[in-house]
Amino acid sequence: MFFLAMVWRNAWRHKLRSALTLVGLVVALLAFGLLLTVVDAWYQGVNASSDKRLVTRHSVSLVFPLPLNYLGKIRAIEGVRATTYENWFGGIYKEPKNFFPQFAVDARTFLQIYPEFRLSDAERDAFLRDRKGAIVGRKTAENYGLKVGDNITLKGTIFPGDWDFVLRGIYTGGRESTDESQFFFHWQYLDEVVRQRQGARRASLVGLYVSEVEDADDIARIAAAIDAQFANSPAETRSETEKAFQLGFVSMSEALVAAIRAVSYLVILIILAVMANTMAMTARERRAEYATLRALGFAPPFLATLIFAESLLLALLGGLLALGLTYPVAALFGQAVSKFIPHFVVSPQTSLLQLAAALAVGLLAALIPAWRAARVNIVAGLRAVA
Repeated sequence: MFFLAMVWRNAWRHKLRSALTLVGLVVALLAFGLLLTVVDAWYQGVNASSDKRLVTRHSVSLVFPLPLNYLGKIRAIEGVRATTYENWFGGIYKEPKNFFPQFAVDARTFLQIYPEFRLSDAERDAFLRDRKGAIVGRKTAENYGLKVGDNITLKGTIFPGDWDFVLRGIYTGGRESTDESQFFFHWQYLDEVVRQRQGARRASLVGLYVSEVEDADDIARIAAAIDAQFANSPAETRSETEKAFQLGFVSMSEALVAAIRAVSYLVILIILAVMANTMAMTARERRAEYATLRALGFAPPFLATLIFAESLLLALLGGLLALGLTYPVAALFGQAVSKFIPHFVVSPQTSLLQLAAALAVGLLAALIPAWRAARVNIVAGLRAVA
């Protein structure tokens, strides 16, 4: 108890300096946690991927569609449990700034393969019955004040014209990582209108196929079998796991993600320098005290332990305060950017990294001051007292 009391008093001997150091720690660790959460949000689609889902797209680019008649051939491949298909729509809701992902899907098979999109039985039935019906995620519904039964008009960009829908359901995520910002409607409605407006040549085309396989360990063989099926055809395919497909999008902005990571660790290095300077000043000012303690018989390890304990105390206080602030600040930030980052949630791993970074800063900042305190010269130190 005597030792702990001494450490506490020493830590707050210079209240202003300690307070400013603590504030710096809290701000740095808070920024560190938020930056890591931004990186996690970037990988949301990857983390939400299923190891039993396989995505098949055009081998050249997603820009090129695939024929609808590929559906039966994919479903016939051994090991495929179910297959669905979808098109990116890219419409505008009222104003161009109102962005949320929109997909035309084969509703029945889509909901079967993606059980994490949860609807009530009544909403599901209403959506399946209504050709112009649509469903939307909870977050997008909250952002734009949408309610079941609302009439929604999207202005097409890829598919020109005004497209009218009736909102038949608001889905929630079955998992924390489920994207609740998306808008889904019937591919059949899209195909009918495209056929009327642009002719049969532009109809019966899909953006990609998603297949659910029976055994995740067999997914590589099934992917190869699908691509072999359409080799040397006018529309060759590329099949890959859902995770690999999502990683392909993330890789397009890999430099930005790497930069965010670099900045997050740079923040920690800066606060380490600040903390090390604080502890160095502390040790230098108390040189005479350490010499007196040595003269009284206290061993060098005791002096080093005093420095380490004081540094760790400040670092731990800063870490705990930062942890306590990270969740409410992240929640406020998440609300502000929910239209662009639908899933902004601090993970347990991020909290552990914040705490680990705080303790690492506390230990590293005390290394040199503790070493110098342990090696203090008794005679030289006592002369400073005189």
